[in-house]
Amino acid sequence: MAEIRFQDVQKRFKDVAVVRDLNLTIEDKEFFTFVGPSGCGKSTILNLLAGLEAVSAGTVFFDGENVNALPPGDRDVAMVFQSYALYPHMRVYDNLAFPLKVKKVAADDIRRKVQRVAAVLGLEPLLRRLPRELSGGQRQRVALGRALIRRPRVFLMDEPLSNLDARLRIEMRAELKELHQRFPATTVYVTHDQEEAMALSDRIAVLHEGRIEQCGPPGEIYAQPATLFVAGFVGSPPMNVIDGSLLPHIHCFESGIGTENHGNVVAGVRPADVEVVSRRETGTLQAEVLLVEPTGNDTWIDGLWRGIKVKGRAAPGETLMPGNLGFFKIPADSLHLFDERSGRRVR
Repeated sequence: MAEIRFQDVQKRFKDVAVVRDLNLTIEDKEFFTFVGPSGCGKSTILNLLAGLEAVSAGTVFFDGENVNALPPGDRDVAMVFQSYALYPHMRVYDNLAFPLKVKKVAADDIRRKVQRVAAVLGLEPLLRRLPRELSGGQRQRVALGRALIRRPRVFLMDEPLSNLDARLRIEMRAELKELHQRFPATTVYVTHDQEEAMALSDRIAVLHEGRIEQCGPPGEIYAQPATLFVAGFVGSPPMNVIDGSLLPHIHCFESGIGTENHGNVVAGVRPADVEVVSRRETGTLQAEVLLVEPTGNDTWIDGLWRGIKVKGRAAPGETLMPGNLGFFKIPADSLHLFDERSGRRVR
């Protein structure tokens, strides 16, 4: 396995900077995820690690060794792709065995290792099938098995679950987590799905326009977002944001009255922290109900308050309907405050 270190790494395509000033250490055997919207640079970072792209500046280290000049075949990494990338003319057994055959491993050792990986991933009944005879989840297991069988220094995973349906994605997510617990390995994972990142990772780096906005354990990023971008990207449903200002001396927040003398801020509160009731209570925001979304365990309410959309969770037993008045209870200790200009957290 390996510790990975990025030192002042940059990647440009012509005049476009895709990765900017990346300084980061990924610990040995850590499950580390880069998460962010399309075009933020996360897949490019995987390609830099794999050697499929050369850095424009800076250095990538594996266990202290500069690997900038190492070709992909000498880096000892295994990559799992979104598209599975199985050999369509090979049966499952031969797809799993292929990395070992390339290394000229003895036939008996190949057979033993294939059987072991197949047993771990539940592929034993499928070894004689071709990829076209498999479901999406089965194909993804084969792709994982082909990477696992090599026992590389680093696993690289590029949105490997994004082609699966919602239920299967959740099942495969659990299997991935269990696999990493059973076979700890340095794993660098890329996804645009923040919920997937939160569920799988030891640590997460949230990327925006080629830079890390925040890096830390999932719980820390959710509970203490460092920037307004992180606050809006991490968490489902997304955080409510309200422009306003801090009033001096009396230590309070007021919406829509920002002036040069008072610090302009953006307040954020997660919908899960906002309780919506049908009766007025002290300290609630009165809003017109726009949308009611039952999702099983929760019922989400969208309301319009002073021209601003806010979302909260209906209290048990409430029967709010569009057009009704709803009263949104926002606990003061659930507010996150961000500087309006920089977007950085101020509380």
